[in-house]
Amino acid sequence: MWTYGLASAFVDQQAAAVAEGANAHRARRDTTERWLRDKGTQPRPPAPAYLPPQPVDSAASAIAALIAVETDACVAWRGVMERTDDQTLRKSALDALTSAAVRGTRWRKTAGVTPLSIALPGTAVG
Repeated sequence: MWTYGLASAFVDQQAAAVAEGANAHRARRDTTERWLRDKGTQPRPPAPAYLPPQPVDSAASAIAALIAVETDACVAWRGVMERTDDQTLRKSALDALTSAAVRGTRWRKTAGVTPLSIALPGTAVG
C-alpha cells in the first residue's frame, strides 16, 4: 500500500488503476489480519516503509516500483501456499497471488515491459 501511495504522486494517467491496486492491497491486508486474529495470532504491524528497488522520481520509475511490489506479493503469497495445509488459507493465498499477478501484468503492459506475464508467478524469474 505504501508504494501505491508513493506512485500516486507520479502516475496521473493511471490514477484509477493506482487507487484500485491500493484498495486491493488494503482489503487483502485487512482480511489477512482478521484471519490471523481469528486463529489466535497477533499480526505484526507493517514496516514503516517499503524501499523500492530504485528511487521513484518519475511515472516510469513509479510503475517499475509497482511491478516490483506485485512481483514481491506473488512470491510472498506463493510462500504461504507452500507452507500451509489449511484449505481456507491456501485459497486466500491463491486468490492473492492471482490478483497480484494480474496487476503486475497490467503494470508491465503499461510500462511496455516484456514478457507481459510471468509463467509461474511467485517463482524465480530469469
